[in-house]
Amino acid sequence: MTDRFETLAVHAGADPDPHTGAVVPAIEMSTTFKQDGVGGLRGGFEYGRSGNPTRNALESAIATLEGGAHGLAYASGLAATQNIFYLLKPGDRLLMSDDVYGGTWRLADKVWRRYGIETDAADLTDLDEVAAAFSGPAPPRMVWIETPSNPLLKVVDISAVTRLAAVAGATTVVDNTFATPYLQRPLELGADLVMHSATKYLGGHSDVIGGLIATRSDELAEKLRFHQNAGGAVPSPFDCFLIMRGLRTLAVRMERACANALVLAVWLAEHSDVRQVNYPGLTTHPAIRLAQRQMRRPGAMLSFELGEDDRARRFVSATRLFTLAESLGAVESLIEMPAPMTHASVVDTPLAVPPALIRLSVGIESVDDLKADLEAAFAASAT
Repeated sequence: MTDRFETLAVHAGADPDPHTGAVVPAIEMSTTFKQDGVGGLRGGFEYGRSGNPTRNALESAIATLEGGAHGLAYASGLAATQNIFYLLKPGDRLLMSDDVYGGTWRLADKVWRRYGIETDAADLTDLDEVAAAFSGPAPPRMVWIETPSNPLLKVVDISAVTRLAAVAGATTVVDNTFATPYLQRPLELGADLVMHSATKYLGGHSDVIGGLIATRSDELAEKLRFHQNAGGAVPSPFDCFLIMRGLRTLAVRMERACANALVLAVWLAEHSDVRQVNYPGLTTHPAIRLAQRQMRRPGAMLSFELGEDDRARRFVSATRLFTLAESLGAVESLIEMPAPMTHASVVDTPLAVPPALIRLSVGIESVDDLKADLEAAFAASAT
C-alpha cells in the first residue's frame, strides 16, 4: 500500500469484509467467542476485554498512521495515560512538561505519587533544563512530552529530548493529541510511545471518547497489552467504529481547520484588544522554525490573552459559532478558559496558566464567519 497519509487514513484497518464484501467492516459486538475445543481460538479471540475484531482494526490503523508496529485502544485518553504509567515502579521519577493537560498532571501528581512515583515539571523547550534533570541524583525513568502543549502551544524538540532520554535509559512518551499523526509523527523522531486522546481530532465529531497508543517496541507493546487486558479499560466496539470513521476524514479536516486557525491567529495578533497570541504558525512564536521542521502544519489550536479575567469571561460567553465547552478537535469550533475549566486541577501549582487565557479549538466552518463571531464577542465584552 502507498505510504501517503491521506490514502492510509482512508484504508488502514478498513479492508472490506471478506465474507460479505461490505466496504465498511461490521461492528463485532459479541462479548465472547466460540472455541473449537479448549483453547481452539478462531482468529485469536476469546473474550471481548482481551480482544475484539473492531478494536483490532482500530489498533492496526493507529499503528499504521503513526508509523508504528503496535497499536492499543482504550476507553479514554486518560485510560491510555494510566496504562503507560503502569510501566513505572515505586521509586521511579516522571519528568513532565510544565505546560501539560491538567488531567494528565492530576493523575500523576494526585494518584501515582501516592504509590511512590514522583513527578517533576520542567520546561522541556529548554534543553539545558532537560539535561540537568537527567544529570541529577535521581534521573527520570520516563519523560512525558506534549507538543504543541496545552494550552500555551509550546513546541518541544522531540528528537533532542528523546536523545537525552535514550542516553539515560528513560522512556519517552509524546502526547500527540493536538498535532495528530497527520501533522507530526513522534515515533519517527525517536519517541518510544505516542499517545492520543482519540476523543479529539481522531474521532473528530464530539461523539466518542477514547484513547490510543502506538509504539515500534515489541517489549513495550507486550507490557502495555498485558496491563490493557488486566486493567480492562477498553473501548466498546461501537466506540472503535466511530473513531475509525473519524480517521478516514482526518487529513481533509486537519487541512481546513489548520488553514482557518492560521488566518485567525494572524488576525488576533494584530487586534488592539489582544495582549498575546500563542500559535506555532506565527512568526513571533519562539519555536516557529522547529514547528516547521517537525510538523506538516502548525495545527488548529491557539490561545490568547485579553488581559482581564472578567473581560475574558464575558468574551467566551458572547460567542455564538464558537461554543463555550471543554474538549477540542471536532468539526465545530470551541472556546474555553483553561484556568477555571480544563486546567482547574493545576490552579495554585507551578503549572497554573494565566487566568485570562482563552483557548480556541478552530473547526472547519467558514473562516469569515468565525472571524465575525469573534469580532462580535470583542464588542460585546468591551463593556
